[in-house]
Amino acid sequence: MIDHDGLFKKLLTTFFADFVEVFLPELAEYLDPASLEFPDKELIGDPAVDKRRHTDVLVKARFHRQGAFFLVHLEHQAQGPPHFGRRFFNYFARLHEEHELPVYPIALFSYPVMRAKPDVYQVKFPDREVLRFQYRVIQLSRLKWRDFAQRLSPTAAALMARMGMSPQERPRVKLECLRLLTRLRVSPGHAHFLSGFIDTYLRLNPQENLIFKAQADTLLNRTERTKVMELTTSWKEEGREQGRQQGRQEGRAEGWQEGQVQVLLRQLRRRFGPVPPPIKAKVQALSTGKLEDLAEALLDFSSRADLERWLRKH
Repeated sequence: MIDHDGLFKKLLTTFFADFVEVFLPELAEYLDPASLEFPDKELIGDPAVDKRRHTDVLVKARFHRQGAFFLVHLEHQAQGPPHFGRRFFNYFARLHEEHELPVYPIALFSYPVMRAKPDVYQVKFPDREVLRFQYRVIQLSRLKWRDFAQRLSPTAAALMARMGMSPQERPRVKLECLRLLTRLRVSPGHAHFLSGFIDTYLRLNPQENLIFKAQADTLLNRTERTKVMELTTSWKEEGREQGRQQGRQEGRAEGWQEGQVQVLLRQLRRRFGPVPPPIKAKVQALSTGKLEDLAEALLDFSSRADLERWLRKH
């Protein structure tokens, strides 16, 4: 299964300052981006489920032009669990107690269905309000991808893949995500991670892929089209190189082939979840040429059923 929280945590931690500038401009006004610290393995209790867990993203920052510090606690939610407000307040209280610093709480909701947007947890009695905990909410499905398509921002390029769009817009949105990514000054490693993030959350079916390629030919200039197509196939080239490296390390041809098999299995797990033993055995039995054919074909698969059909034919 895809580790959604892990992917979002890596994205938000790596590009936190950019995320704040694009999605939280009010916070960016007084947060000093040069002061950011990321406490490691921060644990907070959750009495609702009687366990301790890691925060998603916790950042220590300084107020701009001041010596005082505060915390930013960002929680990602992919499914909208019940009692989130109560749980979020418990996290807030423990962080505030542990660090003795003000805490700025942010909830990032990435589930695709547009829902009610709660941003407060209250404890009230008939004669008084005892507690009003208000947190900042960013619900991606309520944002319009077109509003971010021209922002030179890595987090915008990635999170557009989870914003509101019609079914007909899916190929266009993926194209614009990757097009924006080609304009950014990010390292090759970051570009590869971001393109993988986009592919994970905006995977097209075969018909949509045809539309995607047709729009790329129509809407992109030659340089943009070349860069976008390089991003869509970079994982495949990485897999081949890892296979070659393993083969060189083991000093025999079958070492390279085994490395290629392992890379393909890892890519299959990332896209479709755990690989059943029968499918794993069929992949391991493929010749070197067929492994390369599968690496090419995998780019167009939208489900495990596509993989099974391909294996039956080959």
